[in-house]
Amino acid sequence: MNIGIIGCGYWGPNLVRNFNALEDARVVGVSDLRPERLEYISRLYPHISIISRDCNDILHNSGIDAVVIATPVSTHFTLGMEALENGKHILMEKPMTATTEQAEVLIETAERKNLTLMVDHTFIYTGAVRKIKELVASGELGDLYYFDSVRVNLGLFQSDVNVIWDLAPHDVSIMDHLLDQPPRMISATGVAHFGGGIENMAYISVLYDSGLIGHVHVNWLAPVKVRKTLICGSKKMIVYDDVEPSEKVKVYNKGVDYIKKREEAYDILIQYRTGDMLAPRLELIEALNLVAGEFYDSVNDGRRPLTDGAAGLRVVKILEAANNSLKQGGKVIKL
Repeated sequence: MNIGIIGCGYWGPNLVRNFNALEDARVVGVSDLRPERLEYISRLYPHISIISRDCNDILHNSGIDAVVIATPVSTHFTLGMEALENGKHILMEKPMTATTEQAEVLIETAERKNLTLMVDHTFIYTGAVRKIKELVASGELGDLYYFDSVRVNLGLFQSDVNVIWDLAPHDVSIMDHLLDQPPRMISATGVAHFGGGIENMAYISVLYDSGLIGHVHVNWLAPVKVRKTLICGSKKMIVYDDVEPSEKVKVYNKGVDYIKKREEAYDILIQYRTGDMLAPRLELIEALNLVAGEFYDSVNDGRRPLTDGAAGLRVVKILEAANNSLKQGGKVIKL
């Protein structure tokens, strides 16, 4: 498989490295608007034959089978449509598009042309999230009560999107993958502390039919870097700390038992359970290596990837609704 990569900022070189590591794939073209980034890639990978500031050199090249789009979200739809119209399979960085409508058009086009459309929700492929998914699917946690995540740090302030579109795609994609339920209502509040009206912190709440609630806190203006998620079930609870160098996932045999005596309708007892903590062993394979492999295998086998266009659409729907709620002072948006 010959692959072209459009966009070579922070993430682009990682994509080049991981696709080149696949046995039957090779990166043959890279495009970026900045000459210094192209020069950097050219020094690292002198075998790449197409190094261009014009993305059309990749999109219209008949020798390229698949295109990876790692550019700002505002360009995703246009580049994605151009790639699909030229018969290219595409892997898109998150978020998939800037609107739900754009995502739906890309999905329809890819299906009509029988092409693979995949979104790089990288965290889904980490050893930590894969282990958590395994625990949730096994029923070991019991009925899920809530998903509560915090993703805060100092910077980097973006000029084109607010903190919801910048940081929340990570946690929203994890939440969508783990909970595997359609959300019903979304609300969000936030504030822009500086000029330009771009919110630098936000709180997103997602409600589900089952009484399950999801909450995501994102912030560019924090003194420390925090990447922590709590998942509570009726049997066990999980703390996922991505900053932790080891033991990123801890499973706690803790919780409460709700007891209501039949003969005393108003006598409700809460009994606390405390048990052991287990830190399961996690696979140490680089997540992006699995992303590259999943994309290649999906194209080669003609199957849907794990993080396909539908997964990308679900994440965009939540982000779009959260952003709409934010702009309306926290108004509840029904999906």
